[in-house]
Amino acid sequence: MLLDARPEPITLDPERTALLVIDMQNDFGTKGGMFDLAGIDISQIQKAVAPTARVIAAARKAGMKVIYLKMGFRPDLSDAGTRDSPTWIKHEMMHFGESVSAPDGTESRILIRDTWNTDIVSELKPQPDDIVVWKTRYSGFYQTDLDSVLKRLNAKVLVVTGCTTSVCVESTIRDATFRDYSPVLLADCTAEPIGRDLPATNHDASLLLIQCLFGWVSHSDHFMKALEARPAAAASEA
Repeated sequence: MLLDARPEPITLDPERTALLVIDMQNDFGTKGGMFDLAGIDISQIQKAVAPTARVIAAARKAGMKVIYLKMGFRPDLSDAGTRDSPTWIKHEMMHFGESVSAPDGTESRILIRDTWNTDIVSELKPQPDDIVVWKTRYSGFYQTDLDSVLKRLNAKVLVVTGCTTSVCVESTIRDATFRDYSPVLLADCTAEPIGRDLPATNHDASLLLIQCLFGWVSHSDHFMKALEARPAAAASEA
């Protein structure tokens, strides 16, 4: 299966390809979540939900394994680093661990595991056959079992979606590259609030950096077309 991408097309074997869905959870993409409460514009993250949903459905149908990465700390914050660490300081500014009321009125906590805040957005809910990996840092590989999961699946190409482009997505892609995976970011399935109003946005800078140094950049439409072309190609070969 040949996927149109920058800087050049890349061949995907569905049996050796995994789809990553990074941090598409209520704290980042839903009204009442951490970003929204902090006054951060989540409209671009919400815009990425629909194409991501189509990609997830198509990947499942093609037999690709779907892996969700979720940012969330233990209730006692024991995995959030020391109080003088950047992880603690930056997340404390976002009031992580604080109790809040979810939109449905139930009690929840910002960036805490197994609460409404860290649930995947409703449109992208994992299915029983999907894999969910918790993480406590920007990269999905840091002190998680993601690498062992991918090795068990014999995955080589990682089709990447999620938020945010220049933080958790780029961090995970960098670490994937360092481990010799081939990451392909779908540009319309990711978003970055930081630097959105700059002449050159952080989102665009990450896309350029990824396609130049760390992997490939494609689009959900190209992904769908590549999957649709598979039956025709298989029939032609037969």
